[in-house]
Amino acid sequence: MSTFPPVEDAAARLVTDLTFDVIPPEALTGVRTLMQDQLSLQIGCSALPWNRAVLELTRAEHAPGRSHVSVSGDAVSAADAAFVNATYGHSFEYDDAHRASSSHPGSAVVSAALAIGEELGATMREVVTGIVAGYEIYTRIGNLAAPELLEAGFHPHGLLANFGAAAVAAKMYGFDAETTANALGIALSHASGTTEYTSTGGSVKRVHAGIGTRNGIRAAKMAGTGITGPTAFLTGAKGFFRTFVGRSVDDGARAAFGLGRPFEITRVWIKPYCCCGINHAYIDGARQLRDGADDIGLRGRADDIEKVTLKIQSGGDVVIGNRNANAFAPQLIDHLQYSLPFQFSLALLGYGNGFSAHYAYLAGKLDIGPGSDVAALASKIEIVVDPELDAKYPGRWIADIGVDYTDGTRRAVFVDNPIGTAENPMPQDELDAKFHDLTDAILGTAGSAALLDAIQNPDPDQTAADFVTLLCTARSVV
Repeated sequence: MSTFPPVEDAAARLVTDLTFDVIPPEALTGVRTLMQDQLSLQIGCSALPWNRAVLELTRAEHAPGRSHVSVSGDAVSAADAAFVNATYGHSFEYDDAHRASSSHPGSAVVSAALAIGEELGATMREVVTGIVAGYEIYTRIGNLAAPELLEAGFHPHGLLANFGAAAVAAKMYGFDAETTANALGIALSHASGTTEYTSTGGSVKRVHAGIGTRNGIRAAKMAGTGITGPTAFLTGAKGFFRTFVGRSVDDGARAAFGLGRPFEITRVWIKPYCCCGINHAYIDGARQLRDGADDIGLRGRADDIEKVTLKIQSGGDVVIGNRNANAFAPQLIDHLQYSLPFQFSLALLGYGNGFSAHYAYLAGKLDIGPGSDVAALASKIEIVVDPELDAKYPGRWIADIGVDYTDGTRRAVFVDNPIGTAENPMPQDELDAKFHDLTDAILGTAGSAALLDAIQNPDPDQTAADFVTLLCTARSVV
């Protein structure tokens, strides 16, 4: 490993040195929370149109194997199963997030670990260790890349999923440090994806998780055959940070990959709303405004609003604000889930921001077009970039809201930690309700309960193959 720079060496050794026994209890709790949310999404979102397209494509071109697609039970290679399942898990803006890296690790690392676990005949102990290794590499690289990665227009998840899945694979395949570093170096060659979908749409965004996950597994397999990657894949003059982030990191960054640091997987953010996480603090603020007015029978006094001012951080403005071409006139589900004005309006007017509201829009049952009350309220919103918010709240998406009413009164709401974040976690009963909402109709109440029990009361010696049977309504060999 002497040929690898200190930061790259430290990243590889984080993967190789990690064992199940050194994972602290709070990190294991994070794994269970992550799996509960991610697997329910794979099940509940499997029938969305772009997910059906991904499954049919995979059925037509798959490689045979022992890993399985959630719900349908198609038996395919680990890379193909992870490709489909990660796509399912990230397909409707409802999956976990990680605040500091502005990304969504769960779909990549959970899908990769379970698929590889089935391929290898591994136990859930090995699956969990793989999940933690992948999550830590993904987020610790992401932390060092924020906020510039998002501000430059890149999709952090589209890039970081490659590293996370490669780390999962390297851990579960038992690679040494040098081969692991090569797997991560090869993953750099796969890293791609921008956030143009937030402005002009494109369901390919839903597939970014699948693309990165499959590529990360392939990167590890390539390293396993002796193919090498660039040694300075993170810190080189043309490595990840200088090329994608626009700045270098020094050797001191190796400390970010130390096993003695707090585990990032303890900071899982579970979404209560089915839209971009940068919207969530504003939605919480809108709900506070609405709750404060319900006692007098007004819809958040929406009819009396003269103007709404939403102050925003610069990175958030790129994704959901003024720099999003369709933020004030969404025409597709992609636009709506990345529109701050319309998400705020849905919340204040009481339509909600969950799975059912967005599915209703997708099905043509929710009108947000010109002439609708949602559009009318959105037209009163001004989004203002406030650089002070960037300086005061790095690594956190907050909301600074001011509402002026026609009678001359004004209300101000500030939300620092939206519900679902590590600082303001969802209560367990709400997590369980989200799980059942997504799984009961597909698995049945008994099947849903059995899966939830296996997640919340895990047996480390259970095989990944036996666990995955709980995710499938049928098993087909193709």
